[in-house]
Amino acid sequence: MAEPRRNASDGCPDERRDGRPDERESVRRGAGEGDAGAVVGEDVARLWAEVVATARRTVADGLVVGTSGNVSARLGDLVLVTPSGVPYDRLTPADLTGVDLTGRQVLGTLVPTSELPMHLAVYRATDARAVVHTHAVHATAVSTLVPELPLVHYMAAALGGPVRVAPYAPYGTDELAGNMLRALTGRSGCLLRNHGTVTHGATLEQAYDRTAQLEWMCRLWLTASSVPGLAPSLLTEAQVAEAGERLKGYGQRR
Repeated sequence: MAEPRRNASDGCPDERRDGRPDERESVRRGAGEGDAGAVVGEDVARLWAEVVATARRTVADGLVVGTSGNVSARLGDLVLVTPSGVPYDRLTPADLTGVDLTGRQVLGTLVPTSELPMHLAVYRATDARAVVHTHAVHATAVSTLVPELPLVHYMAAALGGPVRVAPYAPYGTDELAGNMLRALTGRSGCLLRNHGTVTHGATLEQAYDRTAQLEWMCRLWLTASSVPGLAPSLLTEAQVAEAGERLKGYGQRR
């Protein structure tokens, strides 16, 4: 993977007086003919705003503490991703961070999230357009207890079926990305052992909703399992599959 571009604090020529990169120059730098950076303009700015808003929502909703999670979205061969170690409430349009599908940085100067291998693995293997990774408390707790989230609720169908737990591997590694992909086979979400959650979707809103549903199901199972002398009733895979068929017709028809 190519080395990321230097941080703004390294003295790049496109710094503003406050030490932050100039947004226009960051976009121009990535706009070389024939590469992912050529996809620039209003669509990129709009998608970056959605990435930032989603990242902030993970904190507001208690799914992330500090900068422990990350969010990305794909536009063509361009992947916009939250930068490493930057509090989400400080991100601005000038902090736009983008890579191509090989991980080569084509937009911005801030180093991309350390979990970039996971995000890119999802985009290479699926038709996803958004990925959300969190360290949600209940989901992470469940990841330490079972190899698969018990079928305590039919909303497992919204993630493709029983939610698997990917074996532990150090964060930011190709090993973790590989473990995650195997757990995601036929699914749009999984748990990472002793780590957190990963979900993907056709939009950032869908990927986020799946994260929230996964955390809720984990909280539900932990709550039901905590009653002394009782065990929660579970659904069968056939019952979850039936619910999945019904969910296809859920909501307003356009």
